[in-house]
Amino acid sequence: MSTLQLYRLGRQPYLPVWQAMSRFTDMRDASAPDQLWLVEHDPVFTQGRAGKPEHLLMPGDIPVVASDRGGQVTYHGPGQVVLYPLLDVRRRGLGVRELVTLLENAVIDLLAHHGVAARARPDAPGVYVADDKIASLGLRIRRGCSFHGVALNVDMDLSPFARINPCGYAGLKMTQLRDHVTEPVSSISEAERLADCFARRLSVPLDARPGWPQAFEPAANA
Repeated sequence: MSTLQLYRLGRQPYLPVWQAMSRFTDMRDASAPDQLWLVEHDPVFTQGRAGKPEHLLMPGDIPVVASDRGGQVTYHGPGQVVLYPLLDVRRRGLGVRELVTLLENAVIDLLAHHGVAARARPDAPGVYVADDKIASLGLRIRRGCSFHGVALNVDMDLSPFARINPCGYAGLKMTQLRDHVTEPVSSISEAERLADCFARRLSVPLDARPGWPQAFEPAANA
């Protein structure tokens, strides 16, 4: 399949979206189209498979979900854009490192649009503005297909990051797009830009779809 079906999920709790990604990955066959899901999550800390409890400092009233993605602990919340690439990476001939680089470069392209210089680091996946982290990344590959993805801080409350060691790094400072530009920014418009940047990096056109992905439970939005 040469196109990427794009679905906009809006603001959703983390768990139903994770369950839907997992369900889609398990039910898809060789003819299933690749999809991108854009979402903002309700406040949540997620632990990756390598997550260590000592990196959860003071979660307080924010729930903690043990996820099956790679990496350590991070925070998701309103004002953060999350892009989930549900790709048949085997069909596309992509390795994990290649997909990580594609996602990082898509974020770097988005930031460059705003005149913000950013970089990836070989020792710590994600995207950084100087030494501050602006985007976190964690993937899972199962049955030759990817799920989970990248989270870009756009215009959000960063204080929950102080309750954890972000991505397992004590003292790592997080930043967001709003703090590096003079014009107002919108998570909705930046979500669209991020999807476009990723599709361009992959050299695949986007096919924006109305409604919900088949694997996603619309009842979760009631």
